[in-house]
Amino acid sequence: MTVSIYNTLTRQREAFVPQEPGKVKMYVCGPTVYDYIHIGNARPVIFFDVVRRYLESVGHEVNYIVNFTDVDDKLIRKAEQLGTTVPEVADTFIDAFNRDIEGLGVRKATLNPRVTDHIGEIIAFIEGLVDKGYAYASSGDVYFRTAKFSEYGKLSHQNLDELQMGIRIGIDERKDDAQDFVLWKGAKPGEIFWESPWGDGRPGWHIECSAMARKYLGDTLDIHGGGHDLQFPHHECEVAQSESLTGHPLARYWMHNGYIHINNEKMSKSLGNGITVRALLERVKPEALRYFMLATHYRSPLNFSDETIQQAENSVERIRNSRDNLEHRLKALQVEPGQPLPAGPKPELGERIQAIRDTFHQKMNDDFNTPDAITAWFELVSEANQYLQREVVSAQDLEELLALTAGMDRVLGLLPAEQPDNGLAASEVERMIEERIAARKAKNWARADELRDQLAAEGIILEDTPQGIRWRRK
Repeated sequence: MTVSIYNTLTRQREAFVPQEPGKVKMYVCGPTVYDYIHIGNARPVIFFDVVRRYLESVGHEVNYIVNFTDVDDKLIRKAEQLGTTVPEVADTFIDAFNRDIEGLGVRKATLNPRVTDHIGEIIAFIEGLVDKGYAYASSGDVYFRTAKFSEYGKLSHQNLDELQMGIRIGIDERKDDAQDFVLWKGAKPGEIFWESPWGDGRPGWHIECSAMARKYLGDTLDIHGGGHDLQFPHHECEVAQSESLTGHPLARYWMHNGYIHINNEKMSKSLGNGITVRALLERVKPEALRYFMLATHYRSPLNFSDETIQQAENSVERIRNSRDNLEHRLKALQVEPGQPLPAGPKPELGERIQAIRDTFHQKMNDDFNTPDAITAWFELVSEANQYLQREVVSAQDLEELLALTAGMDRVLGLLPAEQPDNGLAASEVERMIEERIAARKAKNWARADELRDQLAAEGIILEDTPQGIRWRRK
């Protein structure tokens, strides 16, 4: 089965064929590190983590680059507000970003290049554009000649004459054309700067990704991704400057995720309705936030509300309970992972499990259709729950159900890697359960109730099953 991707550039699905068989060069625009990330930032972080996981699961080696914008007007203002330096602001929020994405179960990128570590490459890139006549210096700034790149607008499918540039610097008379965008910004008094052939200054926003992507992944990427809001002007400008310099396509496949709304309103600073990831994770399990992000197709808008996040919590709990019930039943057969299976009834679910596995891959191959892939997982949950109602089960069936569960989770990441201890180690929980069983056999109801209450206070839920008491954490 071949992966297909909806390519923003062509506005159609295309079979994904990397330039080098088995190896994928993937670049996703990362955060401007002046504050904590909000759930809008988290959507591409989670989604492209899943893209990377899936491509690796089907045999590709993925070189995954996510940059940090660590010098920018926003960082300069933040440093002024805090009475500190731009590098200190960047270090603080890069550390915060790494903690937040780890909490979300997101694997670190192959590399997270920082703009300030690549000033030399950025200057060399701009010099190349100046030499080719695509850029010009003006009063300490350097601008890209948008009109000289005849394909400007091809990614966002806009007409150059109708474009209104939403770039980060005001339009002024220093430009040859109002639509030209800045590559190098002359430093204002007191600002952080680097020396350059055009005077002291710092990079413009768009140039950084072109320079760093080229350094680590070459002239042409396999996949370039980011949020829908980056399609124009950021990615459009990247295309123009990169392809003008190299003469090669910047990326073969462009992917953009949709916006997030909060209670049916677009999330924006002007509305003051942004929610940081760290604040949300104080009351929501990280698996539930991942589920919420993946239960809607990545190109569609996503609406956050207390109701939708509660639905996500419930759905993740159902998946986790299914996994835990399978492990409990297998343990009841006294089978340890990796040990030979005992003689028993012949397995019956092989064909059904394979059909669900095939469906899961079909959906993921179809432009990473995570909502339908999750539906396939719930088909597996239903199959497992029905099977567990039997008095006699096959250890091989249980292991195959668990293996497919683990395989799906390696892609979607909806199950916690390990249960939190909530103050009680698993061995202590088991000891207290054994003591409670003994107390009940001795008709010491007071002690049995006391132990039950102690476990409940620690967030331990007890469930009676035909194979004995099973426990889980809230």
